[in-house]
Amino acid sequence: MLYHLFELIESWDIPGLGIMQYISFRAAASVILSLIITMVFGKKIIRFLQRKQIGEEVRDLGLEGQMQKKGTPTMGGLIILTSILVPTLLFARLDNIYIWLMIITTVWLGIIGFIDDYIKVFLKDKEGLAGRFKVLGQVSLGLIVALTLYFSDDVVVREKVKDANGKVITEVVVNYETGQQTIKYKTEDVKSTVTTLPFTKNQKLNYKTLVSFLPETWQDYASWVLYALIIIFIITAVSNATNLTDGLDGLASGTTAISATTLGILAYVSGHVLLADYLNIMYIPNIGELSVFVAAFIGATVGFLWYNAYPAQVFMGDTGSLALGGILAVFAIIIRKEIMLPIFCGIFLLETFSVILQVSWFKHTKRKYGEGKRIFLMSPIHHHFQKKGYPEPKIVARFWIVALLLAVISIVTLKVR
Repeated sequence: MLYHLFELIESWDIPGLGIMQYISFRAAASVILSLIITMVFGKKIIRFLQRKQIGEEVRDLGLEGQMQKKGTPTMGGLIILTSILVPTLLFARLDNIYIWLMIITTVWLGIIGFIDDYIKVFLKDKEGLAGRFKVLGQVSLGLIVALTLYFSDDVVVREKVKDANGKVITEVVVNYETGQQTIKYKTEDVKSTVTTLPFTKNQKLNYKTLVSFLPETWQDYASWVLYALIIIFIITAVSNATNLTDGLDGLASGTTAISATTLGILAYVSGHVLLADYLNIMYIPNIGELSVFVAAFIGATVGFLWYNAYPAQVFMGDTGSLALGGILAVFAIIIRKEIMLPIFCGIFLLETFSVILQVSWFKHTKRKYGEGKRIFLMSPIHHHFQKKGYPEPKIVARFWIVALLLAVISIVTLKVR
């Protein structure tokens, strides 16, 4: 919003107005404002939640310190969502399609999570929103994202033009003032479903090649269906995985902040033409604007830790956890790094697999032996370590360390092939 306002008054020739043209400045302003909102206004929101008695209902699972959390204000995800949306609307370019996809994702999943929390807190229904309605909302968002990315003319990647023999075409650019000649690759912006495939030479995978075995007349339709199904699965999986991870003070918010920082770095290099060329990765025009959004996202999750770190003064609830997971998923899809999600979101993957393995093994052994057996003392896996007697802060800190390691590995994949 401010970017467009400064554009309107640029002709006034006021010193300093041009600073809004720089993404780096707007990203810095975004993260600062996001931190201020969470830390200053967060306290007021917590007090409001306390006055309205919007507290967490805790089931007694026999975990140490669990019942002490009863009554802790929940729906703190409102703090996170506000801290993301306000800086984004103020500092981002609102004519950028990627920014609007992220805003829609934040609001969409925030509303679903809010409804779920509302049913739990105000209607006293511990089950919350029925699972089928959650999934329906996530599938609907997936369709919106898939339709936009597949059909919008504003969504392109810049590729090097090759001749009939597959050789990259170069062109000579002459600086007539100095006489210096520079050889550059010839490029073009194209519509493509290409994505990043880590640890491979070219680091590229085109979803359309996965349906190349079909008759040519079917390939366009089939590639769209495949693309949409993959996006729907990713959004649903990561959103629910983040929800499962939100079980210890600071675990989900801290891990999300680390994953978001990783995505911010990947987005920056993908949107910087020189760095993308140096690293030999795909360059995505206009993707750099997402730096403003991800800065607000990082600021919101880090700032939320001010109140959510052990012992938590507020829980994010589904209002926050569903939205955070969806944001990570859609952001990764937009910057064509969705295949790398299992790496930099490895903690969320671990939490989800622990639940799947626990439930599957229990059902299998019960059917085979008449008595269900468990792999873990309790799932998700962070509760397993609680049952083993590890203090909650130590579990969270060690999960953060693993998340940092996975983040470094994700960034290293840019060069390791």
